[in-house]
Amino acid sequence: MNRIQDRTTIRIATPADAERLLQIYASYVTDTAISFEYTVPSVTEFRARITNTLQKYPYLVAEHNGQIVGYTYAGPFIARAACGWNVETTIYLQKDKKKAGIGRALYEALEKALTLQNILTANACIGYPETEDEYLTLNSIQFHEHLGYRMVGVFHQCGYKFGRWYHMAWMEKHLGEHTGGPDAVIPFHKIKDALIESL
Repeated sequence: MNRIQDRTTIRIATPADAERLLQIYASYVTDTAISFEYTVPSVTEFRARITNTLQKYPYLVAEHNGQIVGYTYAGPFIARAACGWNVETTIYLQKDKKKAGIGRALYEALEKALTLQNILTANACIGYPETEDEYLTLNSIQFHEHLGYRMVGVFHQCGYKFGRWYHMAWMEKHLGEHTGGPDAVIPFHKIKDALIESL
């Protein structure tokens, strides 16, 4: 387990965490354009999302004083064999735990897991406002920039929420060298023990 400020640990998520993770996620659906979902999923659906992710990719949570305060996971970037060395990353934090180093620690742990899997590129799909408003700011873009992601493209006016159109930005970070004949991607369950030892 990775400790931040002596009171926060990072561990692998389990389906039993679904209810708490959904509590964190729900306000991003109902109150922001950070998530482009309109409706908060059920606990059953959210539990299935965790289970499905863990079949191949990492899903991690951060606990502060014993309570989950954030989570991150990876999923397929494009579901085609040639794109198997790429993932899409996602992160959500409890609102009052932002800018405390927890997001960075979660992403660093996620990148460690992805590197163990032989993943070479992490991609982040981020809501991007034409002008910052009460539903969407540039904080997510800036967070990813600080962690070494670079902007690679913007899809314009592709998300409609709260009566407004929002852009979608794609950012990427190379985790390894792109060479001829890359090593095969290893399913998460096969590197899980090595990750646990490193956290």
